[in-house]
Amino acid sequence: MLEYALLAAGIMLLSKGADWLVDGASSLAKKLGVPTLVIGLTIVAFGTSLPELIVNVIASMQGSSDIAIGNVVGSNIANILLILGISALSRALKIHRSTVWNEIPLSLLAAIALFAYSSRTFLDDASAVITKSDGIILLLFFGIFLYYVATMALSTGLKADKEKTGTMPRSIIAIALGIVALYFGGRWVVEGAVILASSMGVSEYLISATIIAVGTSLPELFTSISAARKGEDDMAVGNIVGSNIFNIFFILGISALLNPITMSIHASADILILLFVTALLFVFMFIGKRHTLEKSQGAMFLVLYLCYIAFLIIRG
Repeated sequence: MLEYALLAAGIMLLSKGADWLVDGASSLAKKLGVPTLVIGLTIVAFGTSLPELIVNVIASMQGSSDIAIGNVVGSNIANILLILGISALSRALKIHRSTVWNEIPLSLLAAIALFAYSSRTFLDDASAVITKSDGIILLLFFGIFLYYVATMALSTGLKADKEKTGTMPRSIIAIALGIVALYFGGRWVVEGAVILASSMGVSEYLISATIIAVGTSLPELFTSISAARKGEDDMAVGNIVGSNIFNIFFILGISALLNPITMSIHASADILILLFVTALLFVFMFIGKRHTLEKSQGAMFLVLYLCYIAFLIIRG
């Protein structure tokens, strides 16, 4: 019964934490005159990526490369296909121009960098390993991303009209409570799911790419759906794209610094899938209504995710 209790309590915390985080972040952004897109790409993206970070740090310290890489790749695929799919299915999402031309391509670049590391077996006749020096390179890319976000905030955010919303301390408290609730909620969901999966006798990589990946992506799911319902499209999409960039550049960078990550042939195949779905997200911005993720495209994402899960189960 323990695993079921953990799952139930975790899901409740995720739901409430997402509301607190979105409300607090939106209020803070308007209070400071900063676009919600900037907040979504930073505070919200980092807060919802905390479960992935915790799982990967623990996995790296224990030398579990399959969990470290499977969690990130599986989470990024789930973020696009599952979470954006569900969010777009509830209502069409209008994508900010800078997200289309800057953040999504940067997310694609992160996937390409990851694919380059996984291709060492074929290109250099060497083991597909993300070394400690590679981790430093990933973190440098993350620094460039933070510089870009800071520049965007200074050039556009400070010119925005400030709105009178709730008090700043209340907004900060809401953000903090939201992040804490998301962290414990995601952790409890993963712990409960892992116990259930282990009793079924499935492989470690399969657990990481499915149950753990979806479990650690639940904060993004609840946050993006909550933001979409409240009309905060910039935050709903910025949270997902920002999380994907965080996951590869920051979380894998930190993980590799702790312990080099060895990638299996399964990881290489899944990274190709990640490349495809990220490129597909970019292409969808120019099909149908420009710079909009439509309901039909969200439905297609969900179908593709079901196909991906079926592929993982069949592959074992």
